[in-house]
Amino acid sequence: MNLIEARTVVYTAQSKVTFYCRDAVCEFVLRQQAVPLHPFRLFEYFLGDRVDRNVVRIGNNNLVRIADEVWVFGDVSDGVFFEIQYACQLGKKVRYFSIGTRADEIEEKTPAQVSFEAELVKNGKLKERQLREIVTRSVEPRVDAW
Repeated sequence: MNLIEARTVVYTAQSKVTFYCRDAVCEFVLRQQAVPLHPFRLFEYFLGDRVDRNVVRIGNNNLVRIADEVWVFGDVSDGVFFEIQYACQLGKKVRYFSIGTRADEIEEKTPAQVSFEAELVKNGKLKERQLREIVTRSVEPRVDAW
């Protein structure tokens, strides 16, 4: 095994609702021969509110910028949707997956299979159709960043 082999670095986006699945998500990414940059493994759940949540969000957005790709796990929340949009602006590849408490429960999803948290649909500025259009565009090949 080559211990200095270069691998794809993946920002793992998931809702705080599924915080408890963070280890399964990291295991899944590692089994895919990629390296997870998981905000809940780095900052736990907003560092237990030791710092302002927006400081943690800035940290998360810098991880999106540094990562090669963004993989979204589970339902899309408002914070995850922002990360998807930011990844698209940067020209990053975005992939979607289900979520589970075990890595072997996780499967890739198409944009049509992606679900949105009720809060995002209810309180968001975009209707579900518009959210789905953005998710669909996020997986289309891009020549340059949006």
